[in-house]
Amino acid sequence: MPQRTPLYESHLAAGAKMVDFSGWEMPIHYGSQIEEHHAVRRNAGMFDVSHMCALDLVGPDATRWLRHLLANDVAKLATPGKALYSCLLNESGGVIDDLIVYFFTPERYRIVVNAGTAAKDIAWMRAQLPGFKAELRVRRADNDDPVAIIAAQGPDARERRSTGNDAVAMIAVQGPQARERFWAAFPDSRAAAESLGVFQAAEWRIGDNSWMIARTGYTGEDGFEITLPATDAALAWQKLRDAGVQPCGLGARDTLRLEAGMNLYGQDMDEDITPFEAGLRWTVDLKDAARDFIGKSALEGNNARQVRNQFAGLLLLDRGVLRAHQKVVTAQGDGEITSGSFSPSLNQSIALARLPVGVAIGSEVEVEIRDKRLKARVVKPSFVRNGKPCFSAG
Repeated sequence: MPQRTPLYESHLAAGAKMVDFSGWEMPIHYGSQIEEHHAVRRNAGMFDVSHMCALDLVGPDATRWLRHLLANDVAKLATPGKALYSCLLNESGGVIDDLIVYFFTPERYRIVVNAGTAAKDIAWMRAQLPGFKAELRVRRADNDDPVAIIAAQGPDARERRSTGNDAVAMIAVQGPQARERFWAAFPDSRAAAESLGVFQAAEWRIGDNSWMIARTGYTGEDGFEITLPATDAALAWQKLRDAGVQPCGLGARDTLRLEAGMNLYGQDMDEDITPFEAGLRWTVDLKDAARDFIGKSALEGNNARQVRNQFAGLLLLDRGVLRAHQKVVTAQGDGEITSGSFSPSLNQSIALARLPVGVAIGSEVEVEIRDKRLKARVVKPSFVRNGKPCFSAG
């Protein structure tokens, strides 16, 4: 049976169509996916992202452990609340998951991982903890979730299972009016959050509870991702609705992230794909030669895995819709679409694709769709940011 977030009843009351997503019963839309998409691009929309898994990392070796665990380097985080995007790699350089780490002190971090990979992420992290003085605590809202139980089992486990008092929910408020509407709903938060830079978070006390307000998101628009006690979630959701923030489902979230050129785990990357082949080379920090992170040896040196593919965007020039797994025919060989859909903002079909190295930005390729070959242009893998087209054809 799918798990339910603390906002399940709020979704039903708003008329959401619910679907099973990574083992969670989540809203796909509330009536019109297109309207929800445009609400985020033009005004403000909000998403229940409580199915994602928040982990608290504490201990004197927290920083040292993360520098070993992640391809990106948390040593560059010096400002409390500063966030870092990174891949979690296996020994062969494949992507176990992509995640965000929030720094508060060298001994305290928050990690947010994807819903569908949470169990394997925690198992992998557990295996890397021996020898480090640090512990993880699962904060996902549903305390009957098997992830929380798995994380607490075994005599050597260093994670703590969350209790009803410390379980959290997460709400993403996104769009050009997102921050102003959030402050309208919660005026006292403005002092804590107004000065936040992009990819930075602040902790805010509201009554006896602590919230984390982060200027991050998965839509290509400005806004906040809010982590708050699960018991506060339904009231916060209603206050945001009263402030004019439109509830949005997974359908709009997917077209928004695709327009923004943001990877989706399981489609655009997986354990057989390195960050270099997923357009995420910028997340692999090799500046400190002495730092030995998991997967490093597979990505550099004489034994490095050969990079045969590049990550690119596609704009369909003919009529049709680009979808995942369609073949892309190029002069350098065949590629494959990893994510594709119709773009409501551009009124045109777009895709992310893995293409042979050497295919130039601005060149034309062909995509096989229903036994036909349709023309597409290769562009940089980002289409719409901050409400405006941003792709480049060369």
